[in-house]
Amino acid sequence: MLNKIHWVLSLFVVLITINGCKAQLNQKVEKIPLIIDADTANEVDDLFALVRAIEEPKFNLLAITSAQFHTSPYASDSTVVESQQINERLMSLLNQTDIALPLGSNDPLMANDAPQNSEAAQFIIKRAHEIKDGNKLQLVILGSCTNVASAILLDSTIVPKIQVNYLGFWHDPEVNSYDKNEFNSRNDSIAVNVIMNYPKLKVRVMTATTSQHLVFKKTTVDTQLKGKGGMPDYLVNRWETYQRWWTEKDPEKTEWIMWDVAIIEALAHEEWATLKTFKTPKENVQRNIEVYTNIDVEQMENDFWKHMNQLIK
Repeated sequence: MLNKIHWVLSLFVVLITINGCKAQLNQKVEKIPLIIDADTANEVDDLFALVRAIEEPKFNLLAITSAQFHTSPYASDSTVVESQQINERLMSLLNQTDIALPLGSNDPLMANDAPQNSEAAQFIIKRAHEIKDGNKLQLVILGSCTNVASAILLDSTIVPKIQVNYLGFWHDPEVNSYDKNEFNSRNDSIAVNVIMNYPKLKVRVMTATTSQHLVFKKTTVDTQLKGKGGMPDYLVNRWETYQRWWTEKDPEKTEWIMWDVAIIEALAHEEWATLKTFKTPKENVQRNIEVYTNIDVEQMENDFWKHMNQLIK
């Protein structure tokens, strides 16, 4: 009798262990479905952010869509094409063939009910409808909000299926005041307001106020990347050849704010960023959004270089 009881208990333990292992495997398989919308040709940090997202184990990176940046003093008449070209070049250097690269709109919204249709907007709509109930397609906006706002205006039924993660605004969390005179926001202020005003749209904002603290040094970049060929040297060359127009400080470009890397790291590692709930800007429909108020810059930078080393190998 005792042997039978022992056998039953042993079987019970084995079944629990097997089920536990299955649960762990299921958890590992469940990745974050992600689309990154980037004005890649505008700056340097966009490229670093895209590289950080590539082969991140927690992400199912479905696409990188290209965004316009028409307010830059360097803006051509085809900024979205410039962003698209860099996206394609980066993916080629990284041998990434399974990530879609839909072209976005070259123009901002002209009215809050007039979307700019594009491959990017249509791709967002299509992928949002493929998301399983109870999950959300994560849309990371590293530049203008044109493509995402257009997708919502073209098909508002995607709203319950998406979450917007926006890099923009200056923000004072003490008094909850917003300053939209910030580069990303200026490139499509109408699209920003479409996103802020949509009542049931889940929005998280990594502000310029918070992300400005993530700063990389050129000496570190050179040590980690220079002379290693391919993608690493492409990033170094971008840093060295891109001429900053927004500041007269640091003419030798010894440092660079990695605004866009901050939002990618926060999505990959929620424990390194503080999220708080605030009301939207006063001029917008009043509702709750989430805003990052603090980030662990040391952890984020260390993690970036750890990931980079894995990519380079």
